[in-house]
Parts: sequence; C-alpha cells; structure tokens
Amino acid sequence: MQKLARRITDTSPKSYGMVAKAAAVDHTNRDIIHLELGRPYHTTPTHIIDATVNALRSGEVHYSDLPGLPKFREAISDKLSRYNGIDVSLDDIIVTNGLTQASYAAFMALVDDGDEVILVEPYYPQHLGKIEMAGGKPVIVALNPENDYKLDAEQIEKAVTPRTKAIVLVNPCNPTGRVYTRDELLGVASLAQRHDLYVIADEVYDQIVFDGAEHISIASLPGMQERTVSMYAFTKSFAMDGWRLGYLTAGPAVLGAIAKIVASEVTHVNTFIQYGGIAALTGPSEILAEMVDDDKRKRDLVVARLNQMPGVTCACPEGTIYAFPNIFGTGLQSQEAADRLLQEADVVVESGAFYGQAGEGFLRVCYGSASYERIEAAMDRMQVFFNKL
Repeated sequence: MQKLARRITDTSPKSYGMVAKAAAVDHTNRDIIHLELGRPYHTTPTHIIDATVNALRSGEVHYSDLPGLPKFREAISDKLSRYNGIDVSLDDIIVTNGLTQASYAAFMALVDDGDEVILVEPYYPQHLGKIEMAGGKPVIVALNPENDYKLDAEQIEKAVTPRTKAIVLVNPCNPTGRVYTRDELLGVASLAQRHDLYVIADEVYDQIVFDGAEHISIASLPGMQERTVSMYAFTKSFAMDGWRLGYLTAGPAVLGAIAKIVASEVTHVNTFIQYGGIAALTGPSEILAEMVDDDKRKRDLVVARLNQMPGVTCACPEGTIYAFPNIFGTGLQSQEAADRLLQEADVVVESGAFYGQAGEGFLRVCYGSASYERIEAAMDRMQVFFNKL
C-alpha cells in the first residue's frame, strides 16, 4: 500500500481528552455529569430557529455566494463595527462552518512548511494540530499561572525567530477564562508590528464576559487590522454549536488567500442556516443577555464551591464558560484527578494538561454545559471526592 500523506503521519497524535473516556461509560446506567465539553446547555433561541425554518420552507435551498449571503455579511459587518471596533464592509468577511473551519482556512492560507507559529500556553489543542497540518512548527510560550496567565509581550518576543510567521491568541481565553486587557494586547500588537507578524485571533467567546470586563479585539488596535485574522462563531453566544456557523475578517490580501482555501474546501456554508445567523445578529439582544446572566450565575456557584474544597483554589473567570481551578494542593496530577473524578464521582472534567504543560496542576470545568441544578450536584460530588483525599 502507498504511504499516507506526511501532513497526517508527521503530526502529533490527536487526542479528544476526557470526551472519549466519558463516552466509554455513557452506555452504562451510571449518572454521569458532563462538564468536560464546551457545549452550551441552552437551546438555540426560538426566533433563530424560526428564521431558519422559514428560509428553508420559502425555497432558500440553493447555492449561496462563496463568502456568504450579502445580507448576512452586512449584519456581521454591523456587529463587528458596533461591538468589536473593527470597521469592515461586507466584502471583507467570509462566512465559515464555525470557528473550526475559519481557523483551518487561516492556517492553510498563511503557514508554509517550516514556518513557526507562536501558541501561548495553555492553548486550544485544535490550533496546535492545524498548525502542524499546514506544515508549520508550533512554538509554545508558557504563560505564568502565578501571574494570572498574563500575556507577557517580552516573554513572547523571546520566542520570535526569522521563521516566525504568526501569533495565535484566544481571547477571551479557553481554558483559563482570562479576558486580556488593552495593555496586554497593545504589547502583543507592538511586537507583531516590529517583527512583521500576523495575529490569528480566536474570539469565539467575545460576547460572554462578566462583571464589566471589556473584550477588546486586537484588530481594533492601531495598525493591526491588516495583519490580523479575526475569527468568530455563533457556537457559544447563541447556543448554536451544532449549526456550525462562524465568520472571519482579515486584510484584503489575506482574505483573498483564505477565499481560495474555502472555495476548494467547502465552496460555501449551508444557505438556509445563514438566515438563522441574520436573526441572531438582528434579533432581541435581551435573549443573549439572559443566557450570559445564567452562565454568570453558574460561574459564581462553581467558583464559590471549588474554593471550599480542600487543596483546590479557583480564580474567578472574567469570560467564557470555563473555570480553571488549581489543584496543586491535592497532590494529584491533572490527568489523574480527571480520571478519578470520572471513576469515583461520576463527574467528567478535563485535565488542564490537555491544554499544554502550563495547564498541569489545573482542571477545566465547563459550567456552561449543564443546568444550575446539575452543576450543583456535580459540585457536591466533587466536594465529597476531594474531602476524602
């Protein structure tokens, strides 16, 4: 048999973390509480579903424009200008199959064999795999948990070499829950401009922030719009994870390159679900606010309860749907703790080490994936587990 492509054989083994382990026990009679997967608990709002069904029934079932329906891109343009401070026209936007496809297209368009791409750690594992698949070399810069995982531009700059092509940022950050400050982002923007680097900005949680935290899109900073690929999705904010609907914007040269990837890969996103995206962006903002308020209520519960458990401390997430508790005081490694919580407490959380070595000694707990009552039950079980150590 012929060999497989090197883009597969030369990349790191892929892992689904605790998701696969939890699936192995889901068919049993055990009452498993799933807090490992970044899946919204809420159902997609009714007005979004209705708009999509109406589009389907009215015959919107044929090919779309490659970059997405013009009316949809107009709504996205308005949102980016109003909320993200990025002034773009509809021609500067490509609609994608979620942020997953947006990031794949961005890496494939920007990264050549041997190019280095800086990932700050803890990182989102999918980004590492896509860098490798594009032929690039991930360069890991570990952020300091004792400094609240602050973006340190001087530390990042030490990793820059003549082969460096881009820096990847996830803001608000999965898994830490950090929302990076303007000063932190200005530091990264400055080094990107000094070294002529791209920034690939995963901002899927841009609308899930708490306590007055300000999400700032790095592309909105001076000199950054042309060198930033800004990526978003409806997955978390509008509870549309199964819809696979997202979008990106970038400078004209980069956008043209990404359009070539998209044209070869998927041609365009499903036509009628784009009408659901229009409804999401133009519909009542109160619905989004109510879902974020519910996530905040669950966040407050999780943080309070985790900080009562022996050997566990938990900073308060500024955004996202994740808590990232420190378990160094328990004496357990991250994966050992996650495995034992599944087997002994029937609660699934993710090992912090799944997000790189800077996450060792932590767990990722998704409080956005279950009801308040189920979250409360999970905290009860975890309390018993840690009390017994």
